[in-house]
Amino acid sequence: MHDIRNFVEHRDEVKKNLSKRNYDTSVVDKCISLNDRRKEMTFAVETRRADVKKLSQDIGMLKKQGQPASELMEKVATVKIQIDQLEKELEISTQELNYLMSTIPNLVDDIVPAGVDEANNVCLKEWGKKKSFSFKIKDHIELGEALDMLDFERAAKITGSRFVVLKKGLARLERALINFMLDEHIKHGHEEILPPFIVNDASLFGTNQLPKFKEDLFKLEGREWYLIPTAEVPVTNLKRDELFLKSELPFKYVAYTPCFRSEAGSYGKDTKGLIRQHQFNKIELVNIVAAEDSLAAHEAMIDRATSILELLDLPYRNILLCGGDIGFGARKCIDIEVWLPGQNAYREISSVSNFWDFQARRAQIRYRGDDGRPQFAHTLNGSALAVGRTLVAILENYQNEDGSITVPLALKNYMGGIDRISKK
Repeated sequence: MHDIRNFVEHRDEVKKNLSKRNYDTSVVDKCISLNDRRKEMTFAVETRRADVKKLSQDIGMLKKQGQPASELMEKVATVKIQIDQLEKELEISTQELNYLMSTIPNLVDDIVPAGVDEANNVCLKEWGKKKSFSFKIKDHIELGEALDMLDFERAAKITGSRFVVLKKGLARLERALINFMLDEHIKHGHEEILPPFIVNDASLFGTNQLPKFKEDLFKLEGREWYLIPTAEVPVTNLKRDELFLKSELPFKYVAYTPCFRSEAGSYGKDTKGLIRQHQFNKIELVNIVAAEDSLAAHEAMIDRATSILELLDLPYRNILLCGGDIGFGARKCIDIEVWLPGQNAYREISSVSNFWDFQARRAQIRYRGDDGRPQFAHTLNGSALAVGRTLVAILENYQNEDGSITVPLALKNYMGGIDRISKK
């Protein structure tokens, strides 16, 4: 959420920044116009209230003097009608302004390049050596189905397309990954949270899924409740509508949750396999920090996410997203992409975003600054990691010629000591 005062005081700078997102900047002018109208009506209401107060005093004086006051009383009645009408118009204008402001994406950091789409993103780092294979590489779908451990057909019978049943060794591997990731992040100072998987509309507004991305959510019929699209929503909202001391910061959380997304508008894209499912597991990091600490916190969260890939010896690269590809609420975002030999491509496995004070304004997350005055915190989040996509990466990078999967050394204890997953 934006501060309208920033729009008014820095109109040209705001429009220039939003243009990096290829955003229609005329909305900024509309917001400022609505704000001017709102201020005019507020002044008109206050002026008429002052008139009523003065007239009421005059009426009291006339009555004390035994003189008729009917004419002034009629004036008061007329002004009160005007006030009622103006207040209704003021409420409508305020609601329109607030709604419009809530649909405008965050401003981006100066380092974010302008661009239309992912072609304009910038690779900042590559890590790891891509494995060479002496046999024909298979993708995760072929590997999992040959092992009889990925069952898309029965999942479709149970629910529908873009769901999966994991069985035997791969079900265990998914569980091992969840525990491994949680343990690693807890060791590095993150507090584990197991939040509700259903949230209300206020929580979704606070983390900017509503109203912009309503079509991507699964809503419970007859209630203002939704299945979570990511743990970011309930975990960030732990501090919604709270004011705390700066000395309490930072809040560093890690949470495992299933995530639910309708993926509206993405049909025909990545609909096979585990890459884009309606339900998937994810480990999420959420940080709430003082304003001056958010840049360092962002780098630390990126390191946390990539450390998991390094422990699993999975090649990856870090990508700085351009203005046309960055998420709605992010001021700066680094996508982490893992190498998938079965697809001969890097694919996103994490997005680590710094939202600055964008979410905190919407969710009213504040702390007392050094001067004792309330100010908005900075919020950050990132997958560390998407569990299903990590499973995909292990299947494709650790496959053997006989179709078995070698268990990464870091997961061996979590897998009960077994060295490989095979059909036997």
